[in-house]
Amino acid sequence: MVLSPWHPTLSPAERNASDSTIRTVAHPEAVVALAKDQPGVPVVVEVLTSLRRHGVQPTDLESLIRPLDELDVRGFALHLPLDEQGAGTKVKDVISWASRLTDAGLSPHTLWVSHLSAAELAQVRTTLSTTTIKPRVGTQLWHGNREHFAVNATVLDVHEVAKGDRVGYRQQSAPKDGHVLVVSGGTFHGVGLEAPSVSRGLAGRGKAVARTGLQAFGKAASPFWLAGQRLWFAEPPHMQVSMVWLPGDMAAPEIGAPLTCQVRMTTAHFDEVFGL
Repeated sequence: MVLSPWHPTLSPAERNASDSTIRTVAHPEAVVALAKDQPGVPVVVEVLTSLRRHGVQPTDLESLIRPLDELDVRGFALHLPLDEQGAGTKVKDVISWASRLTDAGLSPHTLWVSHLSAAELAQVRTTLSTTTIKPRVGTQLWHGNREHFAVNATVLDVHEVAKGDRVGYRQQSAPKDGHVLVVSGGTFHGVGLEAPSVSRGLAGRGKAVARTGLQAFGKAASPFWLAGQRLWFAEPPHMQVSMVWLPGDMAAPEIGAPLTCQVRMTTAHFDEVFGL
């Protein structure tokens, strides 16, 4: 199943798919076009939730009955937000949409839902006992369970530095005596890349302000760890490697030694994967 909505204005490469591919449709004109040009193909119809990313609206439903009769409808999809405004909001959204679909004459025999907890999923299944509820768990799979995998970088070079020594492309000065480690992992691998985040509460906003203040003075925490201590970037990561400071009171690792690395699975690209 392709989760990105199919639309007739997409390029041929994006539009064309085998007849066994389940397309997601999220616009009335897409449903009409697909029913006309490729009747019988399997589809999942995405409806518009409070996430407001893709989806047909309640006012579109009755006009879609006839074109959907020409397609192999495998169910309806609800892409829900991660956070909710009030307890039970996401569960209510699913139940409300099931009622709307039924009232419009569209049989919601299967609902594909995302971002529901196990308890919320059980509640929906109890309430909609005649409907098959299928959770979409791509987010959990993509982010992974950090208890079941580890990401390591490799020390490629070690240089002793004295306080004030200049290093790197930007010739940053060493804050104190110690070492500069050159480690595998740069922007190509996703090191130093992060998605914007929303700071919630005073504590979250305080951390964001502190982080921004440190970066203004050339200090940025790296994703690399040694002996349980997080290391600081000596300068922004290069394309294939990164340079990090190692305090003088820590023993310098040998070339080839591993460093623990904490990166986002959604932006990381690995040179090697073991154990699969």
